[in-house]
Amino acid sequence: MKLFSRSFILTAISALVFGAYSTAASADSADTNKPVRIILVGDSTMAPNSGYGDAFCKRFKPEVTCLNLAKGGRSSSSYRAEGSWDIVQNLLKNREQFSQTYVLIQFGHNDQPGKPGRSTDLATEFPVNIARYVDDLQAAGAQAILVTPLTRRTFKGTQLQNDLRPWAEASMAVAANKHVPLLDLNADSYRSVQAMGQAEADTLAMAPPPPATTDTPAPASVSAPLPVSASASTSAPASASAPSADIVKTERAGAARPLFDRTHLGSKGAAHFSAIVLTELLQAVPVLDAKVSKEARP
Repeated sequence: MKLFSRSFILTAISALVFGAYSTAASADSADTNKPVRIILVGDSTMAPNSGYGDAFCKRFKPEVTCLNLAKGGRSSSSYRAEGSWDIVQNLLKNREQFSQTYVLIQFGHNDQPGKPGRSTDLATEFPVNIARYVDDLQAAGAQAILVTPLTRRTFKGTQLQNDLRPWAEASMAVAANKHVPLLDLNADSYRSVQAMGQAEADTLAMAPPPPATTDTPAPASVSAPLPVSASASTSAPASASAPSADIVKTERAGAARPLFDRTHLGSKGAAHFSAIVLTELLQAVPVLDAKVSKEARP
């Protein structure tokens, strides 16, 4: 009788364990079969019609939901203040139909000084804003991925300028502290544009350059160091400087105008930089490799 009881108990336990395993396996299988969602949050260098975001989304297979919610002229502060972040958070409430939601966040251009209603303090506001986005996403069960700001494309002689590096380093520090993936688009785009030189870099714009802007020197060495710092240090970023008056005028609040400037992107620029972002993303999140369209790989 004792032997029977012991055998019965062991059988019951095995059934329970197997049942629990089968249920978990079924849940995992069902979750794996769900589509992936990617949401882009940022400024005009990512936004539709002026940035790389739409070209980036087109590189994924049709079953991937890729939403470009970046908006021209927004900073880490104004994007939330105007209610655009509320739209993202409402979307995240309906996440059961997706296996995972990845949110790429890129700010910096409009956080620089000289842009009333948008500028944020580099030391006390910008990193706090970025960290708050990460916290919101983690609370909602989404994966935050920070992206450093796309370089501008203005050379001084043969050297590309990069006054956005301090904001890049601030984003890097937040990513390290929050343990989330980071795409250093600022560094990679800087190296790419530096290698081109001014004339070739100008072909990435929304419109052709005026004739007077095309007579420029050849690029400096590709190995030229990034201004300020290109290290992934988590220490405080270098001091910030305000962009020129021309840049402030170009990077106005709202959608970018389809004119020549060295911030926004035409179709060639969008294709070029979306390939760089995708390469960085697949290095940071390899599981997404299977979601990329074969024809659209960099």
